[in-house]
Amino acid sequence: MNVTQMEITVRCTEIDVNGHVNNAKYLEYYEWGREEWFERQGLDYQTLKDLGAVTVVARAEVDYHQAAHQNDRLIVTTWLERVGRTSLRMRQRITGSFGVLVGEALFVIVTVSPETGRPVPVPEPLRALAAASGT
Repeated sequence: MNVTQMEITVRCTEIDVNGHVNNAKYLEYYEWGREEWFERQGLDYQTLKDLGAVTVVARAEVDYHQAAHQNDRLIVTTWLERVGRTSLRMRQRITGSFGVLVGEALFVIVTVSPETGRPVPVPEPLRALAAASGT
């Protein structure tokens, strides 16, 4: 399993009126983590586009466990759970200080043609990467 981790420091602009990270910001944190995952696999946006596919989120399931606050250091962990014909299931977790679970998420990502926006098969390099890691 190819797992990536990236660190984020919570900024004041990400805090809502309740004094903690706004729930919508977590979707952005997860997106940053997925971008990092793809880039570390050598499959950044342009590479995927050159292979005839770009990725879009078809489903986002987010569970919030613990509030995060300004200046907290968070770790976004991302891994590929499964590859289908035209989709990927990616899991993510955000942890805070001392490994406290802040949130976790499941994303279904569909590969689509950059020209038509219609689903296309997952590109072979991504499929091979998944096969090599046993997902």
